[in-house]
Amino acid sequence: MSQVGAPRGRTCSRSPRSRTLRSVATLTSAMLAVSVLAGCSSGDGADQAPAAAPDHAPAARDRVADGGTLNWAVDAMPTTLNAFQADADNSTSRIAGAVLPSLYTLDERGRPRRNADYLESAQVVETEPKQVVLYKLNQQAVWSDGREIGAPDFVAQWRALSGRDTAYWTARNSGYERIEKIERGKNDLEVRVTYGKPYADWQSLFTPLYPKEVMGSPAAFNDGARTTLKSTAGPFQLRTTDREAGTVTLVRNPRWWGQPAKLDRIVLRAVPRADRVAALAAGKLDLAEIDRAAADRIALAVRDAQAEKSGGKSGGQGGGQALAHGPGAAITPSAALKSWALAYGSDEEKAEVVQAARTKNQQAIERYAAEQRALGKFVVRKSLEPAYTQLSLNGESGPLADERVRRAVARALDRRELAESVLKPLGLPADPPGSHLALAGQAAYADSSDALGDQDTEEARALLADAGWVPGGAARKPAGTKAGSEAQTKGDKGEKGEEGKKAEKKDSNEKPGAQKPDAPSDDGLYIVGDDKPGGTAARDDGKVAEPMIGAAGPENGTNVLAPASGAALQTVAVLRQAALLDTAPATGTDAEGGTTTEAKAQNPARPDKGVAGAYAPRGTAAPAAAGQALGKDGKALSLRFVLPSGPGSESLRTVGDKIVQMLDVVGIRTEVTKVADESFFKDHIASGDYDLALYSWPATAFPATDARPIFAKPEPASDGSLLVEQNYARVGTDRIDQLFDQAVATLDEKEARDLVRQADARIWAAAGSIPLYQRPQLVAVKPEVVNAGAWGFAAPRYQDIGFKKPESTKGAERNTSE
Repeated sequence: MSQVGAPRGRTCSRSPRSRTLRSVATLTSAMLAVSVLAGCSSGDGADQAPAAAPDHAPAARDRVADGGTLNWAVDAMPTTLNAFQADADNSTSRIAGAVLPSLYTLDERGRPRRNADYLESAQVVETEPKQVVLYKLNQQAVWSDGREIGAPDFVAQWRALSGRDTAYWTARNSGYERIEKIERGKNDLEVRVTYGKPYADWQSLFTPLYPKEVMGSPAAFNDGARTTLKSTAGPFQLRTTDREAGTVTLVRNPRWWGQPAKLDRIVLRAVPRADRVAALAAGKLDLAEIDRAAADRIALAVRDAQAEKSGGKSGGQGGGQALAHGPGAAITPSAALKSWALAYGSDEEKAEVVQAARTKNQQAIERYAAEQRALGKFVVRKSLEPAYTQLSLNGESGPLADERVRRAVARALDRRELAESVLKPLGLPADPPGSHLALAGQAAYADSSDALGDQDTEEARALLADAGWVPGGAARKPAGTKAGSEAQTKGDKGEKGEEGKKAEKKDSNEKPGAQKPDAPSDDGLYIVGDDKPGGTAARDDGKVAEPMIGAAGPENGTNVLAPASGAALQTVAVLRQAALLDTAPATGTDAEGGTTTEAKAQNPARPDKGVAGAYAPRGTAAPAAAGQALGKDGKALSLRFVLPSGPGSESLRTVGDKIVQMLDVVGIRTEVTKVADESFFKDHIASGDYDLALYSWPATAFPATDARPIFAKPEPASDGSLLVEQNYARVGTDRIDQLFDQAVATLDEKEARDLVRQADARIWAAAGSIPLYQRPQLVAVKPEVVNAGAWGFAAPRYQDIGFKKPESTKGAERNTSE
C-alpha cells in the first residue's frame, strides 16, 4: 500500500520497513495491572459482524460468462513486482494476488483461511521442544514452468527474508527470523518448518510465495523480480508490462490446476484518481476505486438517466437543456441575458472576449453532459475498507511531548461527529473504531477507547491547565527570568547568568537520548480511580506512587489512565468535571488558591458529593474558558497541522477543518500547513516534521506481528537519536512492546487476543494515535461485472471475477411470470 495519508490511496503499509534514525521523546512504560486494562475493553470481535458487509455482486460460477477482458484501474505502474521490497505498492499486491501462491487468504471478517488450491493442510504438529508446522501441499500445485511447488521454494524465501544475509534488500523479516530450519517431510509434498522461538502468526508467512528462482540469490531478489516474473503459479500469469501505455496485462494461466479463470485477461491500467471519472466515461475502465466526489457524480448520472428513461425531466441529458448540476448550473437567467447582451453588443472588443468565454463554457457543459450520460451506466459498490484514518500526535518534542496535552487533544475531539461527516452521506455505518489493532468483525476487536475517554471539553481544558497551559500564559516570562535593564543588557551581550551556565553544563553532560526535566516522565502512568482518597496508586515500575487526590473512578465504571510527570505531578490527578474552576476567584477560591467552601459545594467532581472522578490539588490553575487562547512560559499553545493538498484529499481536509474547530474550543490553536501529496509522507510524517497529521493504517489478521513496529517504543542509537520503525507518532512504552512480544509468542489464540487487547488499551492511554473512522471503500463498476467491487476485508478470488451471463429470453419470461 502507498504511504500517504487518508482517505483515498493514502494508507500506510504495516510491513516493517528499514529502521530510520529519529530523535524522539517518548512516554515511559505503563506497567498497569492486566485486570485493570482488560476492564477497559468491551465486546468480543468474535461475536460481532463487520461494520459493513462486502458489496461485490457475488454470483455462482455457472452464472458467469467465459471470456472477456476486465480493465481495472490502479494508482500507478508497479515500481517492483517483489512484494517484499520497500517500494512495493498496491499494484504490486494486486499482481501478486493473481499470479502467485497465497497459502492463506482473508475472509469477509478478516480471518485467515487455508487456500485449498495450494494447501491440503497446515498445522502445528509439535510444540515441545520446538514449534513445528507441517505443510501438506496440493499435489497438483506447480509453477508455470512445470516444476512442483515444494520445500526448495520455502527454504529460498526463508533465507532471503530472515535478515541474516544483508545482501538481500528486504523491507521486512517479521516471523521469518524465528525460523530455525525447513525440511522435506515424508515426500516432496510435505514441508516441515521448525521455529527457534514460538510464533503465533505463522499463518502470515509464505504469502505470497515466490519461486526459488526469485528468492535464491540477492541479485535475482533485488533486481530480477522488479520488472518481470518468469515463473508464476496462480489463476493468471503475467503477460506484458507496458510502461509507456501504463498497463500490465495478466492472462489466464494454462497450467492452473484449480477452477479456471472466467476472464481471458485482466488489464491493470494506471489512472490517477483525479482522472478516473474521465476514464470511466470514456469507456477505458470497467472497475475503479473512486473518491466521494466521483461517487456523487455517478449517483447524479444514474438519477438523471432513470428520470429520463421514465419520461420525467432529467435536467437536460436528452433535450439539449442544461443539467441542473455541473458547469453552467449556477448561471441565473439574468446573468445569461447579460452575457448574451455583451456577446452581441456594440463593443466589439468586449463582445469577442465574452463570446470566447461563452464558447468555452458551452464546451464544458457539453463535455460534462456527455460524461454524465456515460457515467449513468455505472454503479457504485460501497463498503468499508479494512483500514482506519487516525489523528497522529507527534510526541517527539514541543507541547505534545507532554502526555497531558496529547490527552487533552484527544478529549477535545468528537470522534462520532468526525466519522459521521465522512461516512453518513455515503450511507455507511459511522461508528468510530474502538481499537488501533483490529476492526469490528475481527476476532481481536474490542473497544478499548475507555482507557482514554470520550469527548469531554471540560476534561480537555482541565488537562491543559494541569500541564501549565493557561490564559495569558503567552505573555508571562518563564520562572527565574530576570526583569529590567540587567536582564536586557546581559541578553544583548550574549552573556549567561550562573544559572544558565549550570543548566548548559548539565545539558552537555547528559547522555544521548536521556530524558530532560520537561520530557515525559519515566515514572509510569497513574490510574485515576484505582486508589482511595489520600491513598497510593500502583506504578508500572512496581514501586508505590505518590499520594493521589480524588478517589473514585469515572462515572462509567472504567478506569482512565492519567499520567504522572515527575515531581510536578506527585499529587495531581486528572481533573474531571471541573466547571468549578471557571468561577471567579472572589467566590470560588481562597487566598492561597485552594477551593472555598462555597465553591466546593458546587464541584460535581468532589468525592463527598458521590460523583466519580478526580479534581485538582490546591494551586492548580483554572482551565480556560471556551475558545480562550492558552500559553505557558511566554509561549502560545499552537500546533502545526499538516494536511495533503492534492485532489482526492478533499474529505481529509474537511475532517481537518472540523478538528481545528474542536481544538479551538478548548484553547488549542493550530497552524494548518497544506503540502503536496508526494512530499506529505516522506518529508513530513516519516521525518517527524509535524505536530498533528491525518493518515491511515490498515487492519490485518496478524496485529501482534504487523502492528508492533507502528507502536513500538523508539530505541536510542549511539549518536543520541532514536531508531523509529513505523512509529511516526514517536510515542511508545516498554509495556506495550512486552505485550506485543507475549502475544506473538503464545500459541493459545484466546490468550493472544487478550494480550493484543491489553496492548491496545495502553496505546489509547498513551494518546499518540486517535482512530477517527474506518475508511469508505467506493468502487465504480459496470453492472454486468460480478464477483468484484468493494470486498471489505475479503481477498478477491480472481478466478471467479467476470461478466454476468445474459439471461435467455425464456429465462426472462419465466422471471417475469414469477
